[in-house]
Amino acid sequence: MFRSRSIKHARLLIRHAEKLMRYRCDVLSETALADIRHQIEALERSIKERDLPGVRENSERLDALVAEHSPSHREAGWRENCEVILVAIVVAVGVRSYFIQPFKIPTGSMQPTLNGIIGHPRTEPAPNILQQIAEFFILGRNYINVVAPEDESVRQIVEQKYLFFFTWSRIITDRGTHRVYAPEATLAHDFQVAPGARYQRGQIIARGAIDTGDQVFVDKFSYNFAKPHRGDVFVFRTKHIPMIPEDPQTGAPYFIKRLVGLPGDTLRISPPLLYVNGEPPQRFGFQRVMQAKPPYRGYTLGRQYLGRPDQNFTVPSHSYFAMGDNSYFSYDSRYWGPVPEENLVGRGLWVYWPFNQHWGLIR
Repeated sequence: MFRSRSIKHARLLIRHAEKLMRYRCDVLSETALADIRHQIEALERSIKERDLPGVRENSERLDALVAEHSPSHREAGWRENCEVILVAIVVAVGVRSYFIQPFKIPTGSMQPTLNGIIGHPRTEPAPNILQQIAEFFILGRNYINVVAPEDESVRQIVEQKYLFFFTWSRIITDRGTHRVYAPEATLAHDFQVAPGARYQRGQIIARGAIDTGDQVFVDKFSYNFAKPHRGDVFVFRTKHIPMIPEDPQTGAPYFIKRLVGLPGDTLRISPPLLYVNGEPPQRFGFQRVMQAKPPYRGYTLGRQYLGRPDQNFTVPSHSYFAMGDNSYFSYDSRYWGPVPEENLVGRGLWVYWPFNQHWGLIR
């Protein structure tokens, strides 16, 4: 038992010494490399001859040489940590680029299937800090409280995005600036804060809760091997789509909608119904909208496309027709036309946060 352990340890030590020589051959001197090689040969002879005292003696000498020419433990620790972090970054970038990408629902065009950012005005103060922390991590809810310190009027609202997920707005008045963790559209729609609004000293400008938009994982992999299906909730770039301006900082925005028309499909809307090739589509996502049971309202007519109940539109080849489930408040293909095939990013797969009723697979 003792004999086999000694020889096993000696062979492991030889492999470690050889690894050291390969990794540090450009750093170690020729003399140091020659000493390590000589000691490896001596240890191998002892192993071959089954000379246990010689194995132990040569193992100790080789171990001392390896320790002498190895980097310090502190240096090795930093190097290993850097390697782990670098590998993790490379893996994360690879996964995001080719497999799964996180995406935040910014607007209410897919409500109530997927929530955008929703404001809840209230007059009572926010709950205690522990409840606020719990609600943020579970429900993605945060609280705002902006009160006019003196008589002032809103001049403009400037929205700023950080890291693609965090949106702040600066409410600029004739007396100063208020910084709020909320997008401009939510302040205008839910809190009626817009340029021209006037407030007296002590009056509430914006107070209440804001629920973050659903955060989803987008499957970028499957569309490389299978065609999109009618009824998919899918994400696409809006690059080169008319009537959708590009953000000078982040470029063309990403939209998430339901895919209602494949290449060659003929579409028509007769509220609250959508017709695809002369028949209402049967998939669950369509049926849920067309039943028009609150909070769903059915499909409504567009402007440039499908603007009348008797108007048909045939989706061109290599294009897809996108509509929001919240048809009355969705800026989609009814306004700016079909989505080019090269703009497709992937299929909405899973709501991973917040942990509300939408958590789970997207339907």
